[in-house]
Amino acid sequence: MTHVLSHPLIAAPTTGDWMHERLTEARGVLADTMQHPESLVILAARVVVGQTGDAGECADANNLLRLLDRRPLHVIAAAAFPKGGVA
Repeated sequence: MTHVLSHPLIAAPTTGDWMHERLTEARGVLADTMQHPESLVILAARVVVGQTGDAGECADANNLLRLLDRRPLHVIAAAAFPKGGVA
């Protein structure tokens, strides 16, 4: 018995709007990295890498990730996909 809860005065965003809002938020965090905790900056960089269509912006976010998240790639992948990518 799962029902989508929503506020009657606030329209539920469509998937595209939601993704655009998250990308906009992530860009805001990356624009002012000194005001945010490192963990939030890493998360924002990952969002930008995954959602942007701009190759330059993606490269900049990837470079920032390399600087901040120094774990080996296999450790990052294991944390992102704890079951090895199986649903």
